[in-house]
Amino acid sequence: MTTPGAEGSVPAGAHAGERRLHPVTPLRRAWAPVAVIIGWAMHDPDQAQEQLTRLTTVTLLIGLSVLVPAAALYGFLTWWFTHFSVTDSELRIRTGLLYRRTAHIRLERIQAVDVTQPLLARVAGVAKLKLDVVGTDKKDELAFLGEDEARALRAELLARAAGFAPETAHEVGEAPARQLLRVQPGVLAVSLVLTGATWGSLAAALVVPPLLWLATHSVWTVLATALPLLGAAGASSVGRFVGEFDWTVSESPDGLRIDHGLLDRTHETVPPGRVQTVRIVEPLLWRRWGAHRSGGAGSGGGRVRVELDVAGSANSVLVPVASREVAAAVVARVLPGVTVPSPAELSRPPRRAGRCVPLWWRGYGLAVTDTVFAARHGLLRRNLSLVPHAKVQSVRLVQGPWGRLWRLAEVRVDTGAGKTVRARLRDAQEAAELLRAQAERSRTGRRSARPDRWMA
Repeated sequence: MTTPGAEGSVPAGAHAGERRLHPVTPLRRAWAPVAVIIGWAMHDPDQAQEQLTRLTTVTLLIGLSVLVPAAALYGFLTWWFTHFSVTDSELRIRTGLLYRRTAHIRLERIQAVDVTQPLLARVAGVAKLKLDVVGTDKKDELAFLGEDEARALRAELLARAAGFAPETAHEVGEAPARQLLRVQPGVLAVSLVLTGATWGSLAAALVVPPLLWLATHSVWTVLATALPLLGAAGASSVGRFVGEFDWTVSESPDGLRIDHGLLDRTHETVPPGRVQTVRIVEPLLWRRWGAHRSGGAGSGGGRVRVELDVAGSANSVLVPVASREVAAAVVARVLPGVTVPSPAELSRPPRRAGRCVPLWWRGYGLAVTDTVFAARHGLLRRNLSLVPHAKVQSVRLVQGPWGRLWRLAEVRVDTGAGKTVRARLRDAQEAAELLRAQAERSRTGRRSARPDRWMA
């Protein structure tokens, strides 16, 4: 992905067709030297305080007069020596002051192109372009571009990846989108209130610190425990509300577009044909939510959360909260031809499974359709995982000594996203037949699968 270019073959100036980032970028990068000093001060606060007390006013002013121009110069030089260009087959990013590096990102290996806008970037009218690429854990990014330029570049990258000629790709523009879902702030807030993790974190933050105070009478011990617990409670409630605010899902020819965020605005795309697994999560308190409006739980009441796994992508949430019908409709868009199995269609393990996993065995279920392998687990918080047959990388049968005693086995399905979906506590003979049948379904499913490339 990234190749060194320190041999002198890369000139200092920009090549033909190369572009620079937005002029506001140096302000972002100028903070690097200041961040180093702040990091040192936080690492050794006693030494930092001692050195600070020794400084006179004149010395401090001289230091600032050197530090500020040095930081500004560093920000300017990193911006000046950063260029990017789009060729027929790849995106090239050249960076580095002393050690030059050129990243070659092949367009057909791009999983997603996201446009994000932190709060200050929204004020300045700029945006950050992030790219998920196959085979890399870290996202490549271009920060910052003008907001309109970022959207135009995203459309150009998708058009070229879809096969448009270079001379026409920049004229295609952003594909039209049709809104499928928009989560209202009130519905999102209620979903967080009805989530067990929120109440659990808040209860721990309120109960544990007083108990520690009674046991230790140490203020530092209480603070060291209370602050992380309060942070966890905030992240599971306020943090999620801010991040998932105004969640909108739209359908376009290049995939499903997701827009969300109260302070930092994010524009993501779920690429077509590259979704490995879809999970439908149903917390306990969500099951009867809205059931009275639709005639009871059996007629589709309740709310669910939809998550997904995309190989090489950081996208994990598709729908933060929605009714069953709306969630099923969105899943049908991201996995064409797939119908979400109803609870009645899921077969439970045999009753003797209760001797291996008492009570909780009732939360397991399995359904295999013509298009997906669907496995459910969880009694209080239900998780239904859907794996298209074409995305199954391998299938295994696992049987421990306790399972052999009760003639039970587990079928594991591995996907391209490095995740495993398990059908637990199945009858041993059923599991053996499922193993053979699933291997055949995966082979035939890959032949008829849609191509893993962007559409136009």
